[in-house]
Amino acid sequence: MSQPLRPLKLRSYAPTDLAAIYDICLRTADAGGDGVHLYQDPWVLGHRYAGPYAALEPEFCFVLEGSERVEGYILGVPDSARFARESEAKWFSLLRPLYLLLPETDKSEDAQARRLIHAGCPAPSAAWLSQYPAHLHIDLLPSAQGQGLGRALMQALWAALRQAGVPGVHLGVGAGNPKAHAFYLHLGFTELEKVEGRFWTLGYDLR
Repeated sequence: MSQPLRPLKLRSYAPTDLAAIYDICLRTADAGGDGVHLYQDPWVLGHRYAGPYAALEPEFCFVLEGSERVEGYILGVPDSARFARESEAKWFSLLRPLYLLLPETDKSEDAQARRLIHAGCPAPSAAWLSQYPAHLHIDLLPSAQGQGLGRALMQALWAALRQAGVPGVHLGVGAGNPKAHAFYLHLGFTELEKVEGRFWTLGYDLR
């Protein structure tokens, strides 16, 4: 007999959740699968995709808390252009001396993540940005998937963004993760941009 699913509590992010968020970022880094084996430094990817969001826009971050640990999160920002400026000044510029660039010949995941830190988080220059100025990252461990919790996390973020007067939100999906692409389209996202073989950019209208 299968065990009943454990209830997960959706709540606002707290600073004590940061280590768990970094861990989930790593454990979903291989096109949604566990990426622990890909990285020597377990923190480097979270420094790009989790840390600046939690540090600079915590009111737009939500987590799924299980009985033993946080099992999922959504991290959002209402204004990608503003976030690009603030994350550069207050996050990435401080990290770069600690994560020096490795030679271009180094194709390891750690080297690629360091390059992401040096690239920062520039806002898209596309015309659609005015309509979809917010963006997000969402990740759930396998134990939290298939229960409608991804949708619940998004609804929590949608409410916060609407309260802030944000008209729309965008996100990026890697070409190696078609399952996630289909999931977002099912939720009502539309395709804004596609770079063949690399990624999709999807948008959701909050109005």
